[in-house]
Amino acid sequence: MENLIFVYIAAFLIVALLSTRLMKLLKLPNVTGYIITGIIMGPFVLGVFFNNFTYNGIKEGYIYQFVDKISWVSTVALGFIAFSIGTSFKSSALKMVGKRVVVITILEALGASILVLASLLAAHYIAPEHVSLELVLTLSAIASATAPAATLMVIRQYKARGPLVNTVLPVVALDDAAALILFAILFQIATGVASGGELSFYKMIGKPLIEIAISLGIGAIIGVLISFINKIFHSRNNKLVLCIFSVFLSIGMYFLFKQPFMGGFELSSLLMCMVAGALFTNMAKDADRTLDILDRFTSPIFMMFFVLSGASLDLSIFFNEKGLIVLVIATIYIIFRVIGKYLGAFTGATITKCEPQVRKYLGLALVPQAGVAIGLATTANKLFNELGDFESASLVLAVVLTSTLVYELAGPLAAKYALTKSGDIPKEEKVVETNSIQ
Repeated sequence: MENLIFVYIAAFLIVALLSTRLMKLLKLPNVTGYIITGIIMGPFVLGVFFNNFTYNGIKEGYIYQFVDKISWVSTVALGFIAFSIGTSFKSSALKMVGKRVVVITILEALGASILVLASLLAAHYIAPEHVSLELVLTLSAIASATAPAATLMVIRQYKARGPLVNTVLPVVALDDAAALILFAILFQIATGVASGGELSFYKMIGKPLIEIAISLGIGAIIGVLISFINKIFHSRNNKLVLCIFSVFLSIGMYFLFKQPFMGGFELSSLLMCMVAGALFTNMAKDADRTLDILDRFTSPIFMMFFVLSGASLDLSIFFNEKGLIVLVIATIYIIFRVIGKYLGAFTGATITKCEPQVRKYLGLALVPQAGVAIGLATTANKLFNELGDFESASLVLAVVLTSTLVYELAGPLAAKYALTKSGDIPKEEKVVETNSIQ
């Protein structure tokens, strides 16, 4: 049965591809179709029709095994997404929006975290037995993250161009850096609360900053390296290999530095890939030609990423004793994160005197949340389990996965609406979708 994984992957691809035709008829982004495909073909829908499928704290069955075995695709896809986002940091564009991007990113990230923190703290004081302080702190940190992939795919699908696109791309790129910093700090406090141990300055501030600095440094080295090697080759296919090399090397460095003999650092492969992409696009004279073929290469990988995200959503949480608790916390999290993102983005855009359409619609383009948030939630789940705080471990993952279902279905629609209203997407009848994502 293990060899049938290739049939499963083929089914993933063809159903996801066919779903784009339905999405086009419904005038919905392709990303939405990919996620729905994953949910339907995942272990919690299609999987229930297999006789050997059970879910009693342990996930079994062929469908789950297949999803688990190809989960590495998500890690690779996030690397390419981060690299692609990094290529949006062209020096010419940064000179135009550099200062405004930093201000907007700080305010929209903090806005989401602060509102989620305040609302969940209220829930904590009302029902402390269900909403722990460590859960509040962890979800507040994760709230700042935005999913660049969903927004990027919508921009590509509709060939969006304009002031909003020029602002949102670098914002979502920096947003993940802000999320990693907030998570590193707040989660250290949360684990301290959970374990009852003392918080040291090094654990709370020092180590996270060191990890971010190392990630940026390694990313810079990789970016400079591939930019110089790029001069040796003239074939676009060979240049493409360099981009793939940089993504895999960044991911490899992440796992290498996790080892005890390397200090046990939790580096960010996303930051490494972003910096590598940013330096490559600025240092390589023919970067645009290479990035054009990279877009075509990564399209099926991005498709698989969203399908796997849908397949990984644990729908069983709605059918156990924690279902109502998860729904209440997730509802609070979803509503106040969206409000925080919108108000933070609007305030930042107003302070930096952005165009009216950017002020009005930027917050809506920041609604999607998936890959990075799920990664941070998974990390929190693992560490809480190691500390013996099984309640927080299960809740943080369940809440983020539940909210992801909502965000990844509604997020692309919000992004499309914002880009259309701002004028960055041309009128519907003039839109010509790119071949790579049709």
